[in-house]
Amino acid sequence: MMEKVILEFFKFGFENIRNRKIRSWLTMLGIFIGIAAIVALLSLGQGLKSAIDEQFENMGRDKIMVTPGQGLGLDASAGQIILTEDDRDLINGINGVDITSGFLYKAIPIKYKKEQKTVFVMGVYTTGEEIEVVKSMQSWEVLDGRELSKTDRSKALIGCLYAEDEKIFEKAISLKENIEISGEDFRTVGFMSCMGNNQDDSNVYIPMDVAREVFNEPDKLDMLFVKVKSGYSPQLVADKIITKMRRDRNLKEGEENFSVQTSEQLIEVFGSILAIIQFVLVGIAGISLLVGGVGIMNTMYTSVLERTREIGIMKAIGARRRYILTLFLIESGMMGAVGGAIGVVLGLLIAYGVELGAKASGFSYLNVQISPGLVLFGIGFAFIVGSAAGILPAIKAVKMQAVDALHYE
Repeated sequence: MMEKVILEFFKFGFENIRNRKIRSWLTMLGIFIGIAAIVALLSLGQGLKSAIDEQFENMGRDKIMVTPGQGLGLDASAGQIILTEDDRDLINGINGVDITSGFLYKAIPIKYKKEQKTVFVMGVYTTGEEIEVVKSMQSWEVLDGRELSKTDRSKALIGCLYAEDEKIFEKAISLKENIEISGEDFRTVGFMSCMGNNQDDSNVYIPMDVAREVFNEPDKLDMLFVKVKSGYSPQLVADKIITKMRRDRNLKEGEENFSVQTSEQLIEVFGSILAIIQFVLVGIAGISLLVGGVGIMNTMYTSVLERTREIGIMKAIGARRRYILTLFLIESGMMGAVGGAIGVVLGLLIAYGVELGAKASGFSYLNVQISPGLVLFGIGFAFIVGSAAGILPAIKAVKMQAVDALHYE
């Protein structure tokens, strides 16, 4: 019996919303804007998190990153603080360290035929084990051609964008063609697979010893990667690295001018940053939902006034107070749910639009991730907001006296 009554309430609420087309649409505007923003942000955020997790899984949990300065080597106060081959030798001697590798990079001009562009040229170690560590940490993969070998001198691996016209140079570069770096010709031996952003996909890779000559940097390293031996804890090995480097540089605890982070710590850092960004943006979108809720409340108050005689008739024929309360709560909730459904569709369209724009700009990591739970959350949350906004108007309707309501003009 109660199920039939509830069903009738839903039908009645839908008819009331349909009969007040313009007012209902204006009322739901804040709801579907807020839900659209939340759904778009959550779907994009979840997709980005999955992409980051995948990258770290490919990297492996047995890796450690060492950088100059604080936090990924991006601290502007680091100044002339650098990593050197001595640091690498020091780390190699630590118990639990399997392999160390790294790279050196600099933005310098390169020439192809008559064109010149400034790009990042990266010096990399070219022995098998060393390059494998860097490849796993940086998600590098040779798409066409071959990798650099330890006997190479004037050879270069180039990013995937060089294989396309009008991306870097007017004409695409082919395998075994020459490019000029600091006046020296380098033959291209391979193309790197696309990494998803224009900066990485325009890099040029040359052997480390050659890069030191080209850059005039006989000892510097911009980043060090450490692979931990099987059976050893990456965190314990990282702690040993910190202790040894601190002692070698005569630094006190807390004064480190370098950063040592395990794969697990990097995952936590990126995850925390992403969560904070999502929280702030969803909070901003929540303001729109609050405005939408106020709009529904205002509309429901108006509806109570317009239907005062109707409420009086319902009370006169014996309608229980909880039925009247339920009727108005369902109607306001349906208003929120309809706005939420529209918001979900709009949010997904926005998310896909952002994804397409990002991929067109060369950032392929941004992928929309949709789950049934997200869709149900959007509609369900909007229904709850709508119902909550209808509580006060519904209570006002319930408290009306039948006689007063029947005489209301």
